[in-house]
Amino acid sequence: MSTSTAGRRAVKAVIPAAGLATRFLPATKAVPKELLPVVDRPVLQYIIEEAAAAGIGDVLLVTGRGKTSMVDHFDRQPYLEARLEEKGDTERLAAIRRPSELAEIYTCRQAEPLGLGHAVSYAESHVGDEPFAVLLGDEFVDLSEPLLPAMLDIQARTGGIVLAFLEVAPEETKRYGIASVAPSGDGLTDLGEVVKVTGLVEKPAPADAPSNLAVIGRYVLPARIFDAIRRTGPGSGGEIQLTDAMGLLLEEGVPVHGIVYRGTRYDTGMPLGYLQAVVQIACQREDLGAEFRKWLGEFVGSLSGPST
Repeated sequence: MSTSTAGRRAVKAVIPAAGLATRFLPATKAVPKELLPVVDRPVLQYIIEEAAAAGIGDVLLVTGRGKTSMVDHFDRQPYLEARLEEKGDTERLAAIRRPSELAEIYTCRQAEPLGLGHAVSYAESHVGDEPFAVLLGDEFVDLSEPLLPAMLDIQARTGGIVLAFLEVAPEETKRYGIASVAPSGDGLTDLGEVVKVTGLVEKPAPADAPSNLAVIGRYVLPARIFDAIRRTGPGSGGEIQLTDAMGLLLEEGVPVHGIVYRGTRYDTGMPLGYLQAVVQIACQREDLGAEFRKWLGEFVGSLSGPST
C-alpha cells in the first residue's frame, strides 16, 4: 500500500449507516433513520446528492440488520414508473428515477455497530488504495454552499486527512470532537478557510477544549486509515473510534487539515435538528415555501396569544 495519495482526487464515498437510531424510536423500529423524509426526499438522498454534486459517483453504504430498504430507494421501480408514464405525470416520474441516476450504490453489512472506525474499516476492499470520502448519514449541507469539493481538492494536494469544522459555542464542545489548530501555511488558502490540525480531543469539557472548532460529519481520508484502524484499540464507549485512528496517523506525520464551514448545515441526528431541517427546507421550496411560511407565521402567532 502506498504511503501518499497526493494528486489523486477521491471519487468514492462511504456512508456508515448501521446505527440503531434509538433517539427516533419507535419510528426507526422498521424505518431506517436515513430514510426519514425531509419534505419529500429522505435524508440519505440529500447526502448522496451532495456527493454526486462534488463528482463522487461511487457510494458504499455500510448497513446493518433491517436496513435493506435504503438500497431499494436507489433502485428502479419499473411498475411505478410505468403507471406514472401512463398518467403522463412526468414530474413525479423524473423524481422517482433521480435516485437511481445519482451514483453507483454498493452495500456491505456491518454485523454490529462497534464505532465509526469499525464501520469505516468495512470499506477497505471496496476502496482499495485510493483516497475516499466518509459522509455521516444524518447530516447534509445546502448544495448552493458546497463543502465537499474543497475538501476533495485539499486532500488531492496534500495526500493526508481532511476534516470539516463548524464553530460551536463553548458549552457545545462536550458534544463533538474538537481540534487544536494552527495556520495552514502551505498554499491552501485559495480553497477556503483552511487550518492545519495539530491535535484532536473527543468531547472535551468547555474548560479543556483547545478551540471551538468541532469536527462535523465529513471526512476525506487516505487509504492508510485502514491500517491505522487495525492498530487502534477500543476507545470512548468501548468502540473503535475513527478519531483515534486519525490521531494515530497525525502522530506518525500524516498531514491533517481542516476547512471551517460557514454555510448551511442540516443536522438530522436528533429530533430537534430533524424538525428544524424539515421546516427550513420547506420554507425554501418554490412550490411550498410561500404558503408554508404564511401558515407557519400564523401558527406561531397563535401560540404567543394576543399582545397586551
